[in-house]
Amino acid sequence: MSTTKKIAGAALAAALGVTTLSACGGGDAKDKTAGASDAPKSKTVTLVSHDSFNVTEAVLKEFEQQSGYTVKVLKSGDAGAALNQEILTKGSPRGDVFFGVDNTLLSRALDNGIFIPYEAKGLGGVKPEYVLDKEHRVTPVDSGDICVNYDKAYFADKKIAPPQTLDDLVKPEYKNLLVVENAATSSPGLGFMLASVGKYGEEGWKDYWSKLKANGVEVVDGWEQAYNERFSGSAGGKKAKGDRPLVVSYASSPPVEVLYGEPQPAEAPTGVSTGTCFRQIEFAGLLKGAKNEEGGKALVDFLISKKFQEDMPLQMFVNPVTKDAALPELFTQHGVVVEKPENVAPETIAKNREQWVKAWTALVVK
Repeated sequence: MSTTKKIAGAALAAALGVTTLSACGGGDAKDKTAGASDAPKSKTVTLVSHDSFNVTEAVLKEFEQQSGYTVKVLKSGDAGAALNQEILTKGSPRGDVFFGVDNTLLSRALDNGIFIPYEAKGLGGVKPEYVLDKEHRVTPVDSGDICVNYDKAYFADKKIAPPQTLDDLVKPEYKNLLVVENAATSSPGLGFMLASVGKYGEEGWKDYWSKLKANGVEVVDGWEQAYNERFSGSAGGKKAKGDRPLVVSYASSPPVEVLYGEPQPAEAPTGVSTGTCFRQIEFAGLLKGAKNEEGGKALVDFLISKKFQEDMPLQMFVNPVTKDAALPELFTQHGVVVEKPENVAPETIAKNREQWVKAWTALVVK
């Protein structure tokens, strides 16, 4: 999740400050591909992505050996910045495939015509609710839920039930407990604002935020500050003496707290309020003007292959979108299933995002 998702907000691995393997296998892999993209009939295929893209080196190497292509990963900041670059270079892209545009930015990408249609092999195995573009200009790759996380120890000590829904958060027992990210500067902040739009509609979401503000919600610029400084339940927040036991983060945050806990806890110290969530879906697309269109198609196919889909959760802390991909035990044991996340249609987001963010800023921050 980049600062536009993950994603705006970083993909969770980057947001959590976790050190992971480079998708290119380190400097040697990058050096090996240097100049290859300029050669005739190049066997190099370039993936442009946000900074949070990651894949196990062995999984990537297996694709390279089977396909005959060498993958070069060009990381380009957060998802919003990366998308802006592709819009600016439309028709003469920096790579062959773009990964990381999510449903909050999808209409912008499609309206600017940066992708060419391609129906990926294996698309029939993708859950149909994730296929948002019927022209197949983009292919769904992963999903993740932005949700309020809670500090289990705090609520156990206070003998208060943690909130479970958006409605709960405005109740008096949760006054001055919630920290959220700025919707204008953070992907999870934007996602949480969109959850309120999905829940209360265009007529009611501003009234909801007025109630949250009256109930002492704290707003900070980004995920890192909210989760690792202000939230009392995370490892970073404990060190920073954070005093807010509620934070906007991801449904996958509890498994990550277990994975990187020192020592590793038997149970996640944080929980997820499953009635507060907004679902993000990330897509990949074949870029218009790609120098290696056939290699790009093979790479898009790979991104929805069972091998990549099952590798992805512990590399980028997101969920697979294919029907046959199994989640790792860490997710099934310590994660949660969000049955009914809030959603807002991409075209509705595209039409209203700017004015919604301005209204939110005037109401909550100023």
